[in-house]
Amino acid sequence: MGEVMGSSLRSWREELASLVEDTGIRFNGEVIGISTPAFETKKFGADSSGNETSAEPESFKDQIKGFANAWGEMVVEFGRGCKDVFHQTLLTDDSYIVKKTRGPLAEVSQRLSFFGEYLPEDRDPVHACLVIFSVFVLALAVLGVNSKHYSSVLMIKKVQLHPPSAARILLPDGRYLAYHEFGVPVDRARFSLMIPHGFLFSRLAGIPGIKSSLLNEFGVHIVTYDRPGFGESDPHPDRNLNSSAVDMLNLAGALGIKDKFWILGYSDAAIHAWAALNYIPQRIAGVAMFAPLVNPYDSSMTKEEMSRTWEKWTRRRKLMYYLARRFPNFLKYFYRRTYLSGKHGQIDKWLSLSLEKGDKALIQKPAFEQLWQRNVEESIRQGSTIPFVEEAVLQVSNWGFTLVDIQVQKKCSRKGILPWLKSIYGQAECELTGFLGPIHIWQGMDDLVVPPSVTDYIARTLPNAAIHKLPEEGHFSYLFLCDDCHRQIFSTLFGSPQGPLELTDETPSGHERVINAM
Repeated sequence: MGEVMGSSLRSWREELASLVEDTGIRFNGEVIGISTPAFETKKFGADSSGNETSAEPESFKDQIKGFANAWGEMVVEFGRGCKDVFHQTLLTDDSYIVKKTRGPLAEVSQRLSFFGEYLPEDRDPVHACLVIFSVFVLALAVLGVNSKHYSSVLMIKKVQLHPPSAARILLPDGRYLAYHEFGVPVDRARFSLMIPHGFLFSRLAGIPGIKSSLLNEFGVHIVTYDRPGFGESDPHPDRNLNSSAVDMLNLAGALGIKDKFWILGYSDAAIHAWAALNYIPQRIAGVAMFAPLVNPYDSSMTKEEMSRTWEKWTRRRKLMYYLARRFPNFLKYFYRRTYLSGKHGQIDKWLSLSLEKGDKALIQKPAFEQLWQRNVEESIRQGSTIPFVEEAVLQVSNWGFTLVDIQVQKKCSRKGILPWLKSIYGQAECELTGFLGPIHIWQGMDDLVVPPSVTDYIARTLPNAAIHKLPEEGHFSYLFLCDDCHRQIFSTLFGSPQGPLELTDETPSGHERVINAM
């Protein structure tokens, strides 16, 4: 009987162990172990011959993997539980959400029912449209990221440092000013043209793509220079628009330009042309401007003119103007991440410009890219943010004059008894003030950088200025790399080509002039 009882107990124990393996319960002194499949370490095993062998202990990696699997299963089960609770509480027929959205969703589903012809029988059109929309958005995001990454890979190019190559003059205040001359020699020139460069450009820009043969045909001598702190010119400790005009005057005198000279102002460089017309009008023969910039905060602009101007600009460009006006020191951070980062960038991205299709096509041309990158390298040669910040501040600060001051006006002296008596008898002494020479302005009608509204404001303020509107032209497309455009510009400014002046025996050559000047 005892044997039967013992055998039955053992069979019961074995059956229980086979069902739950090791439960941690002891029966008659024998262990029924705990089963932990995720962390179990087997003590013994059997090889192919049936002999028991020791199994390797479980590694730390396996333990981490088991722990992660267990956590994953718990998270999945928790998510399923939350889903069930959500369906049972919020998506019942009596819930507020279902009552409010049942009607609109049924209407949308009915309108999209035509999708049923193209979908499997068990697919709801609303669900299908959501999936299609999600996939569409994801595809656009991926394409956008890939295209940006691809373009950035193509556009990244390191800035090169070139050896100094500019001629320089010593100014009266002890600074050196770098300049570049080309065209006919100054002593044979019928017209001398001085060109201050724009933001992120240098003395190397001039009129981009101008042919030497065209300059010789019209007898034009061109002078470009690096503004203080740019290129190879020394910085100016107290730079303003008055000092900019004085630098032009000193440069013209040092180069032997005795007669009046012309000025060409392009885009933001136009502020230096405006300064010359205000401060040294007696030395200026005329001015040619292309998409000229004015102070965007000029109080003499009407609300409509200001609104039409600002609405064309990118948010980043508006931010740059605001920072330049209120917090100029913050600009250093942006400049070091772009212009002074040691890498090249595309002009519309670095200058935060909106461009029309003609300009977009132009900046992709190798000739433009080479011109742009070389000027950037020269412009940032000194590696300082100060001249860039100064230039940005000059654009939006008080210039010390307005365009009204440039307009030709009749000014009569009325101070003192004698002028008063003369005015009574109609003999008052009057003089014309402002700039008396010609002002030519070319404006691309599709320009988004300096929109036509700016030129409309200039035309209202300076009614004597000649405005040349250019249909289907942008900001760069007319002045840059266009031979026919350059000929049209010179013909407008200088008339029929007459070639350079003929030298006489009394006129020293350019080489002799330099020697005599030394």
